[in-house]
Amino acid sequence: MLPWAPASVAVARQRLAADLSAAGIFEAAVGDAVLVVSELLSNAIRHARPLPGASVQVAWALGHDAIEVAVSDGGAVTTPARTHASVSALGGRGLDIVEYVASRWGIRSDDSGQTVWAVLARPAPDPQPQPIGASGHHR
Repeated sequence: MLPWAPASVAVARQRLAADLSAAGIFEAAVGDAVLVVSELLSNAIRHARPLPGASVQVAWALGHDAIEVAVSDGGAVTTPARTHASVSALGGRGLDIVEYVASRWGIRSDDSGQTVWAVLARPAPDPQPQPIGASGHHR
């Protein structure tokens, strides 16, 4: 749970980056996940209502082959949708970016509000080179 304020975007970015880096996720994948969280959280703060206590919930889960991120808010009059912003537009590209970076994304709504989620592929780690003779086989 974070305060319903633009400053929470930086806090969420830092926490997510630290968690994913600690889990050994490659820098490029960390950057993609942080970008998606930034877009989802910025959209929530800009366009939706806060959860009770003037807060917003940001969550992430690291699976075997995916990273899922989610932002929950108090809902909005309109449903989040891609806008296909013009080249000269100052904003409106958030969900276009999410759609490009994430393998899939969507919206869940319930009585308490809505959650916008995205799933990003988790890159497979580089196989660790095995020293000669380390396989346990002897001739």
